[in-house]
Amino acid sequence: MSDPGLTAQLEPVETAPGSTRKMVLNMGPQHPSTHGVLRILLELDGEIITKAQPDIGFLHTGIEKQAEALGWQQVVTLTDRMDYLANLSNNLAYVLPVERLLGLEIPAKAQWLRVLLCELSRINSHAVWLGTHALDLGAMTVFFYCFREREDILRLFEMFSGQRLMTSYIRIGGVALEPPRGWHAAISKFASGLSDKIDEYEDLLTKNPIFLQRTQGVGHLSLERLLDLGVTGPMIRAAGLAWDIRKSEPYSSYEKFDFDIPTCTESDVFSRFRVRVDEMRQSLRIVNQALEGMPEGPWKADAPKVVLPDREKMKTQMEALIYHFKIVTEGFRVPAGDAYVPVESPRGEIGFFVASDGTSKPLRVFMRTPSFGNLQSLTPLFEGRLIADSIASLGSMDFVLGDVDR
Repeated sequence: MSDPGLTAQLEPVETAPGSTRKMVLNMGPQHPSTHGVLRILLELDGEIITKAQPDIGFLHTGIEKQAEALGWQQVVTLTDRMDYLANLSNNLAYVLPVERLLGLEIPAKAQWLRVLLCELSRINSHAVWLGTHALDLGAMTVFFYCFREREDILRLFEMFSGQRLMTSYIRIGGVALEPPRGWHAAISKFASGLSDKIDEYEDLLTKNPIFLQRTQGVGHLSLERLLDLGVTGPMIRAAGLAWDIRKSEPYSSYEKFDFDIPTCTESDVFSRFRVRVDEMRQSLRIVNQALEGMPEGPWKADAPKVVLPDREKMKTQMEALIYHFKIVTEGFRVPAGDAYVPVESPRGEIGFFVASDGTSKPLRVFMRTPSFGNLQSLTPLFEGRLIADSIASLGSMDFVLGDVDR
């Protein structure tokens, strides 16, 4: 909920004749450049921002509490809706700690499919960020180019799951459905032309004098300050720290893939752009490796009391039919305990702490989301800077409010 006290805190005080009078500007929550339903109260001294206070809560969904009333598998659909640009990363971050409590062994093919789809999701997220960020700064053409690639990726997601955005494709025990016929050729076709398209993005922006003036040297924060604020993801790598959970704490077979961690040292808006574009290229490397080395075998774990049986088995085996009925109507029990597993989403570290009391519903589901942590850098990014630079700094953070207001 909006805090009325925030307005009072920023009310300009009476000033003596001849002195500077400060102005309070209310940015949002309807402002088109705030990247979500966010309100920011700005105190201005001329064109300089002297105070900036974010006001969150307009998109609060209560997802963490809702999870306690659903079965373990049903919670997957909630994770899609936190960060709609990285729903597959959210799915994976949730199912990994649950699978750890269950002691499930996930087949190699399911692991590689998860990596493949999460990297496509990363490319999709960065493409949306780049297109909208460039649009905020006046570069309209890049927006159309990026959304061209995004549309191709959404078609691939629809091919796998039947859904474009809220796929719920990564499930406890593996993936929801067997990969569709023709999936390998479809992804290969997309991947084969992506590198040239990323070149187009760079050709349009990296030497564009207007884009350079709007981004270079703007929104600088030191690495130490970012670490103090709990910032993760491309923002921390743009400050020179090569920290990526896919490398530091590999999960879902990421240790079997060869890729680099892009970094810069300037820690400004332009360096965050460079890091994200380079990450798209690294994700493409991972996608190509996954296509070339995809293992054969099952796409879900052999756990009949947890994973829904194949429909063909239900037609011939009474035991499979019984397990299907019990899983759908009652869910499955997870051994008592708790677990936390972080993953690297397009915005940074996301992790789910799940606690079980041995029943078919979670006792607690707590989410450590990257957008919430990264949003804490808003105040130091804004204060003491020109208001003309605020939108460039805001866009460089790449947060999603559904990831914040839970």
